[in-house]
Amino acid sequence: MNLHIDLDSEVPIYQQIRDRIVEAIAAGEAVEGDPLPSTRQLAADFGINFHTVNKAYDLLKREGVIRVNRKSGAVIRRDPSSGPPEPGFVAGWDERARVLLAEATVHGLDRDEVLRRCQAVLSEFRAEEKTTS
Repeated sequence: MNLHIDLDSEVPIYQQIRDRIVEAIAAGEAVEGDPLPSTRQLAADFGINFHTVNKAYDLLKREGVIRVNRKSGAVIRRDPSSGPPEPGFVAGWDERARVLLAEATVHGLDRDEVLRRCQAVLSEFRAEEKTTS
């Protein structure tokens, strides 16, 4: 899994790390059981404070995406094959999606353009459909 962050972005670094890990899992680059780099290793790789990486890992842990064990470190807990979402996930996701769709509307994207863009992004994450097509 290759993570890329933009140190000059307005998006906080911990959020970028969290987002890139989720995207890597969705794209099939990381699967359930795969280990993540230690917080210190990832921090050293990016030249950032390890507390920043720890904040990203804590967020992923709260979201149920990873588990953290003192011995084995951070490990992917969920991937697209892990089964149905955990209770409460869909409601939170709907809320975040609503805001993104509202932003698109405010900035003048019409319905067809929004749907086209959503389908294009989603197709990047449908690894199991790509291999069976």
